[in-house]
Amino acid sequence: MLFNPKNETYDHLDPASKAIMEKTIDYFETRGKKKLKEDYHERKWYDDFIAFLKENNVLATLLTPRQYGGNNPDARWDTRRICDFNELLGFYNLSHWYTWQVSILGLGPLWMSPNEKIKLKTAQMLADGHIFAFGLSEKEHGADLYSSDMALTPLGDGQYVADGGKYYIGNANKAGIVSTFAKNTETDEYVWFAADPEHDNYDLVQNVVDWEGYVAEYALNGYPVTEEEILSTGRDAWDAALNTVNVGKFNLGWAALGIATHAFYEGLNHAANRNLYGKWVTDFPHIKQLFVDSYTRLCAMKIFSERASDYFRSASKDDRRYLLYNPIVKMKVPTQGELVINMIWDAIAAKGFEKDTYFEIAATDIRSLPKLEGTVHVNMALIIKFMANYFFNPAQFPDVPKRDDAACDEFLFDQGPTKGLGKIQFHDFNRAYDSVDLPNVNIFKEQIKLLQEMLINASPDKGQAKNMDFLLYLGEMFTNVAYGQLIIEKFHMDQFEADLLEQIFDFMIRDFSEYALKLYSKPDTTEAQMDYCKKMIQKPVSDTERFSRIWENHVISLKDTYEMNP
Repeated sequence: MLFNPKNETYDHLDPASKAIMEKTIDYFETRGKKKLKEDYHERKWYDDFIAFLKENNVLATLLTPRQYGGNNPDARWDTRRICDFNELLGFYNLSHWYTWQVSILGLGPLWMSPNEKIKLKTAQMLADGHIFAFGLSEKEHGADLYSSDMALTPLGDGQYVADGGKYYIGNANKAGIVSTFAKNTETDEYVWFAADPEHDNYDLVQNVVDWEGYVAEYALNGYPVTEEEILSTGRDAWDAALNTVNVGKFNLGWAALGIATHAFYEGLNHAANRNLYGKWVTDFPHIKQLFVDSYTRLCAMKIFSERASDYFRSASKDDRRYLLYNPIVKMKVPTQGELVINMIWDAIAAKGFEKDTYFEIAATDIRSLPKLEGTVHVNMALIIKFMANYFFNPAQFPDVPKRDDAACDEFLFDQGPTKGLGKIQFHDFNRAYDSVDLPNVNIFKEQIKLLQEMLINASPDKGQAKNMDFLLYLGEMFTNVAYGQLIIEKFHMDQFEADLLEQIFDFMIRDFSEYALKLYSKPDTTEAQMDYCKKMIQKPVSDTERFSRIWENHVISLKDTYEMNP
């Protein structure tokens, strides 16, 4: 179930894709943990990794849509193998993942552009080994598109001049193209244009973080732009910004999965080989619970993310269900990864601080993922828009199959307008839940019904509906419902053990109950809502034999199965 570089086969991938994954594993394992940690502590820019990507044509193969792939028969934008590469890079080092991630973001406005000339240039730059950057955020406004201060002033005859600054822009020190978001000073229209970091009027101000990666502040001062560098304008530019987020931010969950999986192996190896008070640490009941919970949460993260990628790859203008599942991958999955790290840290204690462990990196870097691309609150505000239709207005859709085929996901660059989220419908989630009759799943179904009843009989009033602090925990419960739905769908597709499904729902019942308690405790919760919250607080079915099977067959059996080369 969990990724292990020492025995991963990548049997679901074609030979060329499999070779990229294997070469990347070899790159990291050959460098070894000591070199990884030295570069991390010295905050050394990873020129050797950029050279590796170029030498092996990695970005050109994985990030070029098929129609622009030229003589590369393996070039395509294949979300399934992109997910694999996210997990792999996250497993070893988030800074290396970051240069790949922000290249994906930077490519979004380029591949979504109607400007064919710039797209051909982009394909050639990928073939030449360049990385890319996404110039959206600003120092004073963050990613608030409405308030963008970057100005593009028309001079006539297809000539413009750009002035302004961008902040927190990864790769903007070395990118071949920095896709830059601005406003036209004459029309007040949004616009994307391509900027060149090598230009004299491009000022690389600073690296705003103390890290291996480069997260730039840059300024354009009288920077000349021609019509050939314009990517999109008006509503198209706005949509390109948000649709790029849909494409790129999906990667955060997979990076978190990689980080937490590596930390899990290292933590388990340490605990299982450490003897305290005459007992192995992993013989203590609370340590077993920590590792079982960590393992099942990791499995759930992966199961959900794989199933969500099926919906993403099968999306169309008539099926936009991915717009719910994607923010769950970029919000809930990373927060689950952070929770896994915390539990492992409780098990290994002071070992987690040591400078020669991978865990030291993991404990720091995992914190960034739930906060990098909008806070939990921002993503939850998006998720809540789908709640009414999800629970009370289902529609008919064809079943979405498992999607690990070698196809180019061209829809991602033609997603259409970003408005109308409240009108998006979903298939009936009860189909998944009603297909399983297991004790913990059944308790979770009771919690769902109580949540639905509360939404009907004690729905949030106008004040509560505007209070994100109140809505956060309501949204968390809704998110758990969608999370469980896709996990059950994947359960039937992959036919993994019912024991594992039940143990996953063991923690999901506890999580749901925790959110219900927090909602109960809010100052503005009504008596009726409090009554429903109390009813939603449930206890999972205790099954010591199931727990022991998970421990023996899934968890402790992973002891010493992976350790990074020294």
